[in-house]
Amino acid sequence: MVNLHEIMAELYSVGKQANKETADEIIAGLEAMGTYISTSEVVRREYRNVLLKEYKEFIETHETEKAAMTPPPDIPEGGTGQ
Repeated sequence: MVNLHEIMAELYSVGKQANKETADEIIAGLEAMGTYISTSEVVRREYRNVLLKEYKEFIETHETEKAAMTPPPDIPEGGTGQ
């Protein structure tokens, strides 16, 4: 789902936390892009829970990647940094 990844990337870029409101924003974004999502409250609740889990994993992955790309602090010349 390319649309899902795009929506999650946008929400992540503005610092949205993984919560019910963000899951609802993801659903609204998918619907706006033409993805059919049932109007059944039971189905929407389940879908929201899955999206919330996916968004949490998305955040974790991007935080891990960001940490891996962060250079270590500068070490003074000739020093050990300790």
